[in-house]
Amino acid sequence: QVQLVESGGGLVQPGGSLTLSCVASGFNFDMWTMAWFRQAPGKGRELAASIINTGGGTTYSDSVKGRFTISRDNSKNTVYLQMKSLKPEDTAVYYCGAPALNYWGQGTQVTVSP
Repeated sequence: QVQLVESGGGLVQPGGSLTLSCVASGFNFDMWTMAWFRQAPGKGRELAASIINTGGGTTYSDSVKGRFTISRDNSKNTVYLQMKSLKPEDTAVYYCGAPALNYWGQGTQVTVSP
C-alpha cells in the first residue's frame, strides 16, 4: 500500500521559515523523481520543486527559486522542502508526490500571514 505522509506545515509570519517533510512507503522510493506541488485558494496545482532519484538534480519554479530548497534522504524514504523568506503568496496546501507514478500525499497547509 502506497503512502505519502507530509508534515511540517503551519502558520508563519512573512519572512519566516518552515521545513516540510514527506515520508513515503509502499514503492521503490529511491528509483523515482519526487516533487512538491502546491495549490493556493482558487488556483490550480503548480510545481514548486522536484528532485531526481539520486538527489543530484533539482528544479524549481521561478516563484520559489532562491528561497526554497528540496532535498531527499533515500535511507529514510523522505523528501524535504526547506522554505525561507516566506511570502503571503506562498500560502497554499503543499503536496508531495511521485509524479510519474501519480502517487500523492494528502497535503499540508502552509499559511503565511502577519
